[in-house]
Parts: sequence; structure tokens; C-alpha cells
Amino acid sequence: MEGLPAPSASRDQPPAILENNLGKNSSVEPPITTVHQSKPTDFNRAIYYRNKLEFSLEGGWLPINIPFPLDIFVGDAYNTYPLKYTLVPIIASLRWQLDSVGSPWILRGNWDLTFSGSVTAMPRGPETRYFSYDMGIRRNFVQRNWRVAPYFDIRLGVGNIDAKGPQGVLYAQGEDLTFTVNMGSGVRYNFNPRYAISAGLNFMHISNLDLSEGNGKPFWGVRNYGINVYGPMVGIDIRLGRPRRTSVQ
Repeated sequence: MEGLPAPSASRDQPPAILENNLGKNSSVEPPITTVHQSKPTDFNRAIYYRNKLEFSLEGGWLPINIPFPLDIFVGDAYNTYPLKYTLVPIIASLRWQLDSVGSPWILRGNWDLTFSGSVTAMPRGPETRYFSYDMGIRRNFVQRNWRVAPYFDIRLGVGNIDAKGPQGVLYAQGEDLTFTVNMGSGVRYNFNPRYAISAGLNFMHISNLDLSEGNGKPFWGVRNYGINVYGPMVGIDIRLGRPRRTSVQ
């Protein structure tokens, strides 16, 4: 009809076109929404955390005889002896995790304190068995959401061996009281927060700090030559107690 204003063109346009037209003709910029993507949950925080207790059972086959690595620092000859040993240690341990996962980049991980009792068979060598109590520390290198975690550990202990040196066996051990050093490195694989397995190499040293020689007095006592061997070691770790109750981040 004449005299009536023409209907606005915008009334006949779809909403999407209207929105575009408003954006072109308006001096007000539309708001910009920033989407923050959170990092995926690290399941390793339910495996490595402060005060977690684990039971560990390890077994090894150590047939490779080497010189004692610290011989060069104490003035002894850096060599092996004609008498060779093979040790088969079975080690039961309680592992107490001292902290939660921390540190940056490849150093990321945590520490655990280890209390161990071991029985070692000797299928090669004049002695037949060795019992010891050991304590040590392990560093677990834990990356985000990796089931495999490399580790390095060291344990020191005291033990008893059926020494054959006093019976006249050359290059055997000088007395029953002995001390031991265990150093190992390998990887741990976590099936879930409760169960894990590990595999690596372990070095084992047994000696009595020359106590059987009478502290250096000549022509007195029995010389103790010590044992230095290394080889593969495997183990299983089982969490003790209930799982962690705090939220995993």
C-alpha cells in the first residue's frame, strides 16, 4: 500500500546473514573466546608418591668377574684373580618412596629407600652361600604417562659367608664376617598402580675390609681377596596397603 514504509530487508534474512552484516557494519569487535587445553592426567602420580610402600622380590645371575672398581683409589692392583665366582642372589626388599614425582626434564622422578634381606647361592667358587642385610636408595626416572621408568640404585650391607680361606683355599674369602656393595641400573615396567616388573644389570662386591689380615700386621691372619661380579637381575614389585586416595593430576 502506498504511504507505508517498506519492510526492512533484514527481517527477511536468516540469522547467520544478519550476524555477518552486524559484524561488518558495527564498530564493536565480537568477543574472542580462548580455549585452554589442559594436559592429560599423568597416571604415574598414582604409582610414585610419598610414603608408598612396596614389597620387592629380585633374582640375579652374576657370572662375570671383574676387578673391584675402587682398586685404583686404594692402591691395589686393578686385576682379577684366577679363582672365579658365580653368584645367584635372591633379594627380598621393602621399598619406601620418600617423595612424589619432581624435578624437570630427564631428571623428573622420585627416590625410594630400600631395606633388603638376601640369600646368595654360589654355584661356582669354593664358598657355597652368603646371607646379608642391605640398605640403599634408588632413583626412579619418571616421565609423564610412561609405563617404563629407568632407575639406578645402590645398596650397602653386612653379611655372613662360609669362608674357605682359613682352610687354605687360595684366593678364597678370609673370614665369615663380610660387607657388601650392590649397584644396579635398569628399567621398571608398571602394569598398574599395584604391580610392576623390573630388569637390569647388577654389580655385587663382597669383602671383609681386610679384617682377617690383622689390620696389616705381617705374617698374621688370612688374606681376603674379595668377590666382584655382575650380571642380569629381574624383579617384581607389589604395592602394600591401599591405593592413593588423593586426586591424580
